[in-house]
Amino acid sequence: MIASDGMLNEGNGHPRAAGTFPRILGKYVREQGTLSLYNAIQKMTELPATRLGIDKGKLSVGSEADITVFDPNSVVDTADFGEPLKAPAGIRYVIIKGEIALENGEILRSDLGRSIRA
Repeated sequence: MIASDGMLNEGNGHPRAAGTFPRILGKYVREQGTLSLYNAIQKMTELPATRLGIDKGKLSVGSEADITVFDPNSVVDTADFGEPLKAPAGIRYVIIKGEIALENGEILRSDLGRSIRA
């Protein structure tokens, strides 16, 4: 599974809080070829959802799915310790509960998602 324990406190913290998943897609899938895109997506979505016993992580009829639309050729993390909240590049949309939460890097609705803690 791929997940993050990155926490932020008043805008300070580890860059993995904003960059874990784009880093996997940019560095380990695209640049290094360590993971296939399919395998990386499964490790970030279906496997954690299954382990937590929640109805997430799959796009299928009747499933509760959130969707991230990204460009596999440009997605990359940009956050660092100086700017731990810096948005990743290459993410076009994030759809949560059927609502567009992010469009072209701009957060439109920050009230839709929530963290899941085991």
